[in-house]
Amino acid sequence: MRRGGVALLLVACAAAGLLAALFVVAAPPAIGQTVTGTTIVTTVTTGTPVTTGTTGTTTTTATTTTTTTSTGTTSTGTTTTTPRPPPPLPRPRPRPRSRPRPTTISAGVTIGGDILVGGLSPNSAAAVIRDYVARPLTIRVGKRTLRPTPRQLGALAHGAEAIRRARLALPGRNVPLKVTVRPGPLDRYVDKLGGRFDRAPVDSRLLLQGAKPFVTRHKEGRSLNRVLLRRALVRSLKTHERQPIVAVLRELQPAVSRSSFTDVIVIRRGANRLSLYNGMKLRRTFGIATGQAQYPTPLGRFHIIVKWLDPWWYPPSSDWAKDAKPIPPGPGNPLGTRWMGISSPAVGIHGTPDAASIGYSASHGCIRMLIPEVEWLFEQVEIGTPVFIIR
Repeated sequence: MRRGGVALLLVACAAAGLLAALFVVAAPPAIGQTVTGTTIVTTVTTGTPVTTGTTGTTTTTATTTTTTTSTGTTSTGTTTTTPRPPPPLPRPRPRPRSRPRPTTISAGVTIGGDILVGGLSPNSAAAVIRDYVARPLTIRVGKRTLRPTPRQLGALAHGAEAIRRARLALPGRNVPLKVTVRPGPLDRYVDKLGGRFDRAPVDSRLLLQGAKPFVTRHKEGRSLNRVLLRRALVRSLKTHERQPIVAVLRELQPAVSRSSFTDVIVIRRGANRLSLYNGMKLRRTFGIATGQAQYPTPLGRFHIIVKWLDPWWYPPSSDWAKDAKPIPPGPGNPLGTRWMGISSPAVGIHGTPDAASIGYSASHGCIRMLIPEVEWLFEQVEIGTPVFIIR
């Protein structure tokens, strides 16, 4: 009985194991899902029956597969097919980082050749540049010295640009400092300066002091050379030089000087005298005849307008000559051999065949002279010679 019971027990165990194996094969795979946030984790478990031992016992080996899927929606189900995720996009290349600007300028760096800004911050360098650029210029005009500021002359320094370049410059390097000069303020300053120092020339004038001619002194003028001064100012501003600038004053000569006056005739009507001067120096005096009281010789300042050699005499439009006829040159001509007409109508200096009238008021307004003397005077004077007739 003992052997039969054991055999029966073994048969019962084998049958139970076979039933369990069949149940595992027939059962669907188990699917488990875990949802965390937007990530779904799917676990699939499958069983494979394995028979081991000599007793016919069957066991099942489980294989577990886990799939992780990212999605924005939580999903559930008993069976899910999960697509493969797309390949990741290539990462963008990082941009090259620009060289950071230092907080201070490198040692030994200069701006504009002379402005040492090494070791300074940009704000400190800007203050140094402002002080340097604001230095006044020196202009010498004759004996005067002027000191205009660059601002008055329209100068504008580009300090911010120079500082930006200086912050990136290597130690010991020089950075140029650009200066712009506006033409408007510069021209106004130079023109104002010219109006202050320009002097117009003064001509000599011929006057009569008493009974003698007097010639005033001439004065030379001057004019500021504006073109040269503008060029020098612009060069000084752009190169940051502050050497004194000497303004050029051009001399202007007067049109009439003392030497312009040579022969001057002065006629004293009351004394019946004619004097010839060389400027203010007396050369010679002559006796003359002047106009009668009824036909007086005019007073005033005149000049010689015509010279005739061996003139004709033509009767003037006057009552005393209304029936007279022209007289040709010759011994009977009342004008003698020379005629020098002045700017007073029908009045002139001429010779006379009536020598007895010299020294008296005997003419009809003209100035009579002895023929040899008037011929000499005719050769000395020119058209335009001043003639003063006084009492």
